[in-house]
Amino acid sequence: MATGNPQSYDSIEERVYREKATLAQMVGIYCAGNRHGGRPANGAAVPAFAAVMPEKVQAAVAGMCPDCRALTEYCFTRIDHCPHMAEKTFCSSCTTHCYSPAMRDRVRAAMRYAGPRMIFHDPLGALTHLRDTRRAKKARATRA
Repeated sequence: MATGNPQSYDSIEERVYREKATLAQMVGIYCAGNRHGGRPANGAAVPAFAAVMPEKVQAAVAGMCPDCRALTEYCFTRIDHCPHMAEKTFCSSCTTHCYSPAMRDRVRAAMRYAGPRMIFHDPLGALTHLRDTRRAKKARATRA
C-alpha cells in the first residue's frame, strides 16, 4: 500500500519516463494550439532525445516547431540530471529549480495551456498525471 512516499509508487526510471512523456505531449499540444506546428523542425524527423519514447510522444515532438522542440530537449536534459528525482514527482514540486527563469516561464505557459486540453489528447496520461499530482500533494502535507 502507498504511504505518501513517491519512492513507493514507481521506480525512478518509470517516473522519469512518464514525466518526459507527459511534458513532450503537453508542449506538443501547446505548440499545435498556438500555431507553432505549421513549421516543424528538420522535416518532422524524430530527434535522438525522443527516440525511446512511445509513438504518440515521438509524433508530438516531430510536429513541434524548432523553439518548442528546443524547449522539450532542454527539459529532458534537466530531468535526466535531476539530483532530487528520488524524492519528488514533478519539477514544480522540487526544492531546487534547475531550469533557468526564462525556460521555467516557457514551461509554465505550455503547461497552463495544455493542462486542461490533455484529457482530450491522452486521457490515460492525464489521469496518471492527476494521480501523481495528488500523491505529491499528500506527501507534502504529511511532511509538513
